[in-house]
Amino acid sequence: MSRNGQAGVLVSIGTYAMPAGTRFTQHTHPVHQLAWASRGTLTVDVEARRWVLPTTRALWIPSGVPHEAISAGHTTMTSLYLPMSPSADPGRWAAVQPVQVTVLLAELIHYLDDPDLGAGRRSRGEALLLDLLRPVTATALEAPLPADPRARQVALALLDEPACALAVDAWGRRVGTSGRTLARLFLAGTGMPFGRWRTLVRLQAALPALAAGEPLQRVSRAVGYETVSAFVAAFRRETGTTPGAYFGSRR
Repeated sequence: MSRNGQAGVLVSIGTYAMPAGTRFTQHTHPVHQLAWASRGTLTVDVEARRWVLPTTRALWIPSGVPHEAISAGHTTMTSLYLPMSPSADPGRWAAVQPVQVTVLLAELIHYLDDPDLGAGRRSRGEALLLDLLRPVTATALEAPLPADPRARQVALALLDEPACALAVDAWGRRVGTSGRTLARLFLAGTGMPFGRWRTLVRLQAALPALAAGEPLQRVSRAVGYETVSAFVAAFRRETGTTPGAYFGSRR
């Protein structure tokens, strides 16, 4: 771990090596945080939502919001800690939201992590960084957890085994209810139908393997798709782009 926390510095930067399976349990910060996987894929659980972030996405976490971070594979997490939000539309930054990491933003973060950077250059760089932060307008791969204990039991089981092909009726019997009731609980608790929620969980589970460069055929089968074309179609439907473009948008 390295930490840039010089006196007078607006943006403090921490870099954390996270071997596979590392978990930073639930905690808060007194300042805002921008959590970014500068290498690998980072999973962040916050406000009953799970965000899976490739290197092209970071997550804005307002101060005081409880969250935890997990790495499925070897990940380097670079976190920016900021006492203030971007000045443009400050109310928008009161909520957790993904941020696009462009080539320029990534290079600027590395630039600001230099402990020998002069005060003038640092001040100009920090102002530019705040100006470059842009929320992602595309659909994020987030699958909120339902609050109802029956639906939540099913949700956690699918998070552990996303390739499981059990239908909603079979899941309902497992938790002592009907498939119709379970479907209603998922819609009420997550804002989406059971089938779409499961699709998002499968795509989330695929991201670390895709980030590591594993073949699409292997990845799609591992998360429950019989064909690559079905997996790519689902990925495009939810993100608006292909797996290759999703990870290569900064290049």
